[in-house]
Amino acid sequence: MERRHRGRKHPVEDFLFTYYTLKPAQLKRWHPGAGTVLLDAAERAAEKFYRPLREDERTALGLGPEAGAVTVDDDAFRDRRAAAVDFARAVLGAHAVNPGFFGCFGLHEWAMAYRSAENDLRHEYLELRLGAGGTDAVVESSRIRCTHFDAFRFFQPQAVPLNELQPTREAQRRLEQPGCLHATMDLYKWAYKLVPAIPSELLMDCFELAWDVRETDMRAAPYDLSGWGYEPVRIETPEGKAEYVRRQRDFARRAAPLRRRLAAALEVLDPGRATQGAAA
Repeated sequence: MERRHRGRKHPVEDFLFTYYTLKPAQLKRWHPGAGTVLLDAAERAAEKFYRPLREDERTALGLGPEAGAVTVDDDAFRDRRAAAVDFARAVLGAHAVNPGFFGCFGLHEWAMAYRSAENDLRHEYLELRLGAGGTDAVVESSRIRCTHFDAFRFFQPQAVPLNELQPTREAQRRLEQPGCLHATMDLYKWAYKLVPAIPSELLMDCFELAWDVRETDMRAAPYDLSGWGYEPVRIETPEGKAEYVRRQRDFARRAAPLRRRLAAALEVLDPGRATQGAAA
């Protein structure tokens, strides 16, 4: 936070607080999640999507009015956030049932830096490890198969037709797959979009995974991050490709239980509509 206040950019850390929109103060605010009762917390009934327990609920739990019992207002949350709940459910279902693709080698970041002599660099304060010509050569000699719309939409115009797929927002539910680093980072997005119905422990687990994934995402990018202490994953070499795939598979393994926990939290929030493939 001190670095950000001084206006110093960071190629790895900033992404978690700029591309993703949850503010640090919001990240630090603890929530128990839907289906949990907080005691001695009457003041939280004034917070968005919280409510006091009804008399019948208190009676069933053996609590009196003095208990200050509150819980997440499931009905209000579903009414106001139905679109987010449904979209998260669909995307998580795609993660669960689609096979992972482990041959993209992080080339989305290279496609965003393609033809930098003609286009503005997305990270204008960073140098390219191989220079503009070397970066272009890697893009032009590689198979690019990016499935993630929110990466694809930042491709340089000349790189768009080089992608084997043309992802759209509408196709996201169909194309999302567990090998994608950005889809794995987005577990954090789905978690914070469902706050306070999602427990903070799950939110933080998703955040920590997204942090680790972002480091690899940028280490495999065409930029020189040596000034920040990051050695590159040189995906332009066979050894670098193998290292990227190893990390990619490990992230997919770590993401699977988080996806299942998110699906379970959605089931608590909206019983009877379990996420397709959640048990995969």
